[in-house]
Amino acid sequence: MTNYKKIAGAVIGLLIIVGIYQGFFKKTEPTFDLAEVLRENVVQEVTETGQVKKGEEINLSFKTSGRIENIYVEVGEQVESGERLAKLETSDLAIQFQEAKAALTIAQAKLNKLLTGPTQEEIQVAQTAVKNSQVALDTARQGLEDADEDALNVLDDSYLKIYNAFNEVDLIQRTYFTSNDQESIKVRENKDEIQTSMTQAKSYLDIAKTEKTNEKIETSLSEMKKALEIISDALKNIREICEEPIYRSTVSSTYKTSLDTHRGYINTALTNITNAQQSIISAKFAIESAEGTLQAAEDDLVLTIAPAREEDIDLYQAQVDQAQAQVRLLESQIREATLRSPTEGQITKINKKVGELVQPTLQDTVINLLPTAPFKIEVDIYEEDVVKIDTENLVEISLVAFPDQIFLGKVISINPAEKLVEGVVYYKVTVSFDEAPSGIKPGMTADLTIVTARKENILTVPEDALQEKDGKIMVEVLEEGEVKEKEVEIGLEGSNDLVEIISGLKEGEKVILP
Repeated sequence: MTNYKKIAGAVIGLLIIVGIYQGFFKKTEPTFDLAEVLRENVVQEVTETGQVKKGEEINLSFKTSGRIENIYVEVGEQVESGERLAKLETSDLAIQFQEAKAALTIAQAKLNKLLTGPTQEEIQVAQTAVKNSQVALDTARQGLEDADEDALNVLDDSYLKIYNAFNEVDLIQRTYFTSNDQESIKVRENKDEIQTSMTQAKSYLDIAKTEKTNEKIETSLSEMKKALEIISDALKNIREICEEPIYRSTVSSTYKTSLDTHRGYINTALTNITNAQQSIISAKFAIESAEGTLQAAEDDLVLTIAPAREEDIDLYQAQVDQAQAQVRLLESQIREATLRSPTEGQITKINKKVGELVQPTLQDTVINLLPTAPFKIEVDIYEEDVVKIDTENLVEISLVAFPDQIFLGKVISINPAEKLVEGVVYYKVTVSFDEAPSGIKPGMTADLTIVTARKENILTVPEDALQEKDGKIMVEVLEEGEVKEKEVEIGLEGSNDLVEIISGLKEGEKVILP
């Protein structure tokens, strides 16, 4: 009995320990409400209540400004719904439309190219460009080595010319200028300047020849140039002293000619030094250029063989979407350049002529139309919603007097003049029946659902999944147990609480709902 009690006590103790661990130490995974990115249909609707009115004459205007190219009807003529009434010139729009389609083709080709990756030939071209760039760099580096070697030869030759000039000056000084007169003192001073410059130039030359680095060679060229300039001036001074009255007939013409000759050698050496410096500068510039070309070729090769990055795909897709939007915009503008009858009726007045300019205002009415249908519906639409509405939009009509019945119609006009209701801006929209019910009366209440846009089989997420941060639209996703943020580009926002995803998410991903 005692053993049973011990065993039971041990089991109870173990259960208590496990319970404590489960309650206090074991981490629980956070739970989220998730929604999958799916392909759905997105429908955008505007709902409002209007009132049935007697059919009245409709003032028809273009939605864009332009010059009238054609008027297709005459006063008194009966027209069908959708029939052409007039048209604006569209030659400029047609050119823009073709350009937009070309831009779309190019953008789509770039995206397709990015997705399919490079061909073997393109990889080979990129590799060849790297090899050729490396050869060009090696050639440029060899060019600098050659320029340095040529510079050393120029330095040797310059020093030899300085050495010979000094010996000639030393001989002339010891031969003619040994006294303490002013001329002799000046000659000795100039000879000392030549000797000092020669000594300094020799020390830099020896370093350059020993180390043979470009830096030391350039320094030696600079110092040699300074020495040559000083020596050239010193030779000039000594030559002028030889023409002083006291020495003009004393110093032989041979020595005078020799001074001129050595000064000419020194000036030639100066030119050679400058050319050597310029050759080195050009060689170094060639190396920098070749290095840049090689780096660009290497970068291009990396990009060519690298797999497409998600951000690059998103960028190219955005360019395609932008080009598509421009095509759709121009298509819409071209379509709206043709004025069509919104309903069956009779032309009662034509207010414009071919060639006249028109503006997109109700006051600039082009044609007046008396609808055949005896009834219409007028409804005031809030300014935020009216921008979504266009003529020809499908309308579902519910009449209080005809419960459980839905009648179809369409938007036939949008008054551009605003209407203030208790300080809020509204616009009057007119809707026609496709077929009005028998027994309808003016003044009846009509509940309208205007279908302003519809897209089918597009990527969507619930509207609740979207968050706005710093002007960007973000969603949260769960990846490997971690919550991560992603920026998305959205399109059509539906009335069915779904939002189109243009970029940033893929089908099947799961987003977190708040």
